[in-house]
Amino acid sequence: MSTVLHLLGNNVFMPSICNMAQATETTHEQRAIAILREKGIARARDFGAAGIPRVYLRRMLNKGLLIQWARGLYQLPNAQFSAAHSLAEAARVIPHGVICLLSALQFHELTTQTPHEVWMLIGWKKWTPKNPPVALRLVRATGESLTAGVKLHTIEKVPVAITVPAKTVVDCFKYRNKIGLDVALEALRDCIRKRRATVDELWRYAEVDRVQNVMRPYLEATQ
Repeated sequence: MSTVLHLLGNNVFMPSICNMAQATETTHEQRAIAILREKGIARARDFGAAGIPRVYLRRMLNKGLLIQWARGLYQLPNAQFSAAHSLAEAARVIPHGVICLLSALQFHELTTQTPHEVWMLIGWKKWTPKNPPVALRLVRATGESLTAGVKLHTIEKVPVAITVPAKTVVDCFKYRNKIGLDVALEALRDCIRKRRATVDELWRYAEVDRVQNVMRPYLEATQ
């Protein structure tokens, strides 16, 4: 391997191993910070994919250049947290999940409830973490009940899938035994009053969730 020589006048200087190591560390730190600025919340695998060994993450933690708020998840220490911060955390942990029910209602401002868990729809056979960094309430679903009425939002630079207002309200009727019929009725009234969805949209998702008979009297009462 050839050695790079720096010439200054008649003197020849060879970069020391210490200086080379410091340069490498600085490069890794700069790259890690760039990843965090881009993603907002980054996983250990994100750094690994960029060629940054985990030992540098530990050094950056010791220097206060980043914070680790959960196993394998990192943020910049001066990151600004939004009101929907927990949704971004959940989406980073389970990127294939969809924010739903009480969490989606709160996001759309269709409830007075303050959930202490992040509610997510996931596929029947999808992997879930054993010790998630944020409290999760998972609901298994398949087909259109899982995929219909989903919109991607960006929260703290993290892509977060959330059910649209109409699908959120209809899901509340489908899972009324989990959240309570009173919550579903409140969400329906607020959704209509705030014009977040039309009756036709609600009825379409009622067909997807197969709760037409349950919702019919309540939808008719709004007209």
